[in-house]
Amino acid sequence: MKVLPYLDAPISQAEFAEMVGLSEARVSQLVSENVITRGDSAHSWLIAYCERLRDQAAGRASLAGGGLDLVQERAGVAREQRIGLAIKNKVARGQFAPVGILADVLGAASSAVVDRMDQVEGQLRKSCPQLSVEAVTTIKRVMGDARNEWIRVTSKLVSDQIDAMAQVDDGEGLELDIEGDE
Repeated sequence: MKVLPYLDAPISQAEFAEMVGLSEARVSQLVSENVITRGDSAHSWLIAYCERLRDQAAGRASLAGGGLDLVQERAGVAREQRIGLAIKNKVARGQFAPVGILADVLGAASSAVVDRMDQVEGQLRKSCPQLSVEAVTTIKRVMGDARNEWIRVTSKLVSDQIDAMAQVDDGEGLELDIEGDE
């Protein structure tokens, strides 16, 4: 490629700024970003500057001043779309339920179990009046232990699943796996 003689000589930042319509501060920034190299010819600077502009236009290089990196942004959007589609598919297959809904369901189920257990003593006294106080006390203790174990296991299950979801960084841990399988 033939280079014009006046472009073959080194150029100052001020001259390059005037040539391409930039501020001297921006040219200085290009030097500090190693886009152009101090002491190179005007031709080299023009080639490097134009290559940088092409890369930015194609989304291969971040825009100056901390702008968006289009390649990374596109990859991020694609990842979020993939995660969203995976969630929709799991919902359709019945494999996904949001933690909030599961917590509400478990809370309602626990409340129903506790309500039934609280009725046992009265039902026993009505249907089996011959039961001793010790027998009723033993039944109440066993029922209370069962209720407490239900609450302990349910709480631990939810806590373990939330902890596991917090450790997953690829977006796949967005569900509460109540059966221990995927």
